[in-house]
Amino acid sequence: MRIGTHTGDNQLFLRLQQHFLNENKDRSIFRKNIGRALLNKRNDPFLEFWDIDLTTRKAKDKYSNLIDFAYQQIIERQVTAYIRDNFSFAVFEVTNKQKRMGVESKLISTLSWCDECNPSDNWIGNSSPKEKIVKSGLWLVNELYKTPFNTRDIETLARLIDI
Repeated sequence: MRIGTHTGDNQLFLRLQQHFLNENKDRSIFRKNIGRALLNKRNDPFLEFWDIDLTTRKAKDKYSNLIDFAYQQIIERQVTAYIRDNFSFAVFEVTNKQKRMGVESKLISTLSWCDECNPSDNWIGNSSPKEKIVKSGLWLVNELYKTPFNTRDIETLARLIDI
């Protein structure tokens, strides 16, 4: 499971594109984390290179000669296939950025504290090199085990999203 939001106004579509359509792990930590798990599961030494962020000119100049970009594209396609085969998503509107970020944090925290919310034994995230992903069962490392929703928060959220 993945919970996320966007920080800018009217950026939802762009953010979804970065996760689900654009095969670029450096623009989506979600994609990067799935790739890490796929590579780690098979003890693929390319994991070391997958972790390198090439978004800056300085990083490109320093590391591009080390990267097998053809192989990286193969992994990107595998990440895309994994997402398309294993994810569906729901969207609800929270127009205020501060509220949106708060809802995201509390959703993540609530699920990370849930004892009954466990992934299946064959979930690829169990192979993540990120301990927080394995422990939480979520494709996330931030906002885990913080303040979950309380009853009042749930009622407010229900009004906010009109359910």
